[in-house]
Amino acid sequence: MPVSYAGSSSISAPPDRVWARLTDAASYPQWNPTVVKLDGAIAPGQKIKLVSTLDPKRTFSLKVAELDPPRRMVWSSGMPLGLFTGRRTFTLTPRADGGTDFTMEEAFSGPMAPLITRAIPDMTESFAQFAAALKATAEAG
Repeated sequence: MPVSYAGSSSISAPPDRVWARLTDAASYPQWNPTVVKLDGAIAPGQKIKLVSTLDPKRTFSLKVAELDPPRRMVWSSGMPLGLFTGRRTFTLTPRADGGTDFTMEEAFSGPMAPLITRAIPDMTESFAQFAAALKATAEAG
């Protein structure tokens, strides 16, 4: 059974502005209290390296698996042969009032997921902080 975490926010800013913040890797530590460092280019097929406040001694190597500006982005990582896979999906949905509904979900799957996810901390609060920080930075202009 897959394990997943999610966060969301309703942002009073257009999707293009939210997307610009979400895809500027170098600026993440400036606006996002859950990220210590994010290195690499957020571009299709590129590898990025993420250091999170949940485990600042560990660097996660992720692939930008999908990029559909300014609507959807997926970061993925895992083990060979699909033994364990993590997929973080960011979705921006434009609203009629010019704002954006933002959602972020991370799902873990694969035969090794039940064992590995026991060692992964609960990311619920971290995802809520991420969504709130994205809202604040996008609304600030």
